[in-house]
Amino acid sequence: MKERKKLTFWETVKRQWSLVVGLKVTGKNYIKPQITTHYPRQTVDNISTFKGHVQLVGKPKQPDVAKCICCMLCVTSCPSSCIKVVKMKPPKEDPIPEAAAPKDMPDAAQPAKQAPPKAKAPKTPVKWTLDFNLCSLCGTCVEVCPVKSIEYSNDSYLAGYSRKDFEYDLLADLKERAAKMPAPAPKKAPKAVEKETAEQAEA
Repeated sequence: MKERKKLTFWETVKRQWSLVVGLKVTGKNYIKPQITTHYPRQTVDNISTFKGHVQLVGKPKQPDVAKCICCMLCVTSCPSSCIKVVKMKPPKEDPIPEAAAPKDMPDAAQPAKQAPPKAKAPKTPVKWTLDFNLCSLCGTCVEVCPVKSIEYSNDSYLAGYSRKDFEYDLLADLKERAAKMPAPAPKKAPKAVEKETAEQAEA
């Protein structure tokens, strides 16, 4: 068993001094006003620049309808394969009506059947999901979207009990956010606007 080295007087003072310095730092930070918040008792509202998971952007006149045109650029460019978009199917085509020609007319003489023009598939998604468990927040989907239909959310208080809680249906999310938006103010009649302007000018 090694014998304990006896400290000199100055070595003892030096060690005690380091303790005093450490207590000074602790006391200084203890007195300082608190910078962090005790979530969930307190929340902050200065998170306008926070970039959370992506979300869909609605049309200006229809905020509950996504601007997405189903070009699939976000799906193909996502390195994590966490975006899934299902495009709306085109409407079913009506069967070609039979020409009203007499039955005894030879086939060569019967009018040719004309196929109706193919109906174009609407550029509207029926499903738009994000698996945030896989997302690396690289922002590639936001950059490549040609119609600016994807943006970052300010949702900084994410919490869940399972991976399922972080699989988002962004179409449902868009409708939910649109429902919470305040209703647009009714348009004023031109005469009322003129009268209001004149009153403001007189004042």
